[in-house]
Amino acid sequence: MKEEEKENLIKISKTELNELPLVNFDGTIHCIKSDKDVAKAIKTLKKSKVIGFDTETKPNFIKGVSNSNKVALLQLSTLNDAFLFRLHDVKLIEDIFTILSDKKIIKVGAAVHDDIKALNKLKAFTPNNFVDLQKIVEQYGIGDKSLRKLTGLILKKRLSKTQQLSNWEKEDLEIGQQNYAATDAWVCVKIYNELVKMDK
Repeated sequence: MKEEEKENLIKISKTELNELPLVNFDGTIHCIKSDKDVAKAIKTLKKSKVIGFDTETKPNFIKGVSNSNKVALLQLSTLNDAFLFRLHDVKLIEDIFTILSDKKIIKVGAAVHDDIKALNKLKAFTPNNFVDLQKIVEQYGIGDKSLRKLTGLILKKRLSKTQQLSNWEKEDLEIGQQNYAATDAWVCVKIYNELVKMDK
């Protein structure tokens, strides 16, 4: 894309973003900590054509030291149900990853490459049918690529990031963490569905 074309892409300012109403997942959140819960979640997810995808990792606050923590949470969401897989607690990780390798299910996220790379350290798998919102939005005349700004531009809502740097390895996730994690994956489905309706 030429520089002139890039300048004409639609963007949203921080001020405009902060004036928008807060978005929050309004469906059912399922915290998956047991293998029995995994089986139920997969049964629901396999019926879906499109699901939202995201991961969370406990941050490392030591300056100059890269984060060696493993992925603690995998979020997979339909429009109505958000499944938060506590990867440190469940044993049937291989069963969960069948969804990520399923060619029939579209998995939508933002900057998915890093998430997939981190998940591959837990369990080697072949990712299939992933859509990275950041890679496709330019086709729709959109210049901003962060999930927060895409939510503002496309859904006209503000995505909170207050829980981003919280401890995702806690034994029990707080309600705020659950809502944040569920919303992050869910908005990806919402944004994708809106893009599909648009002309490129």
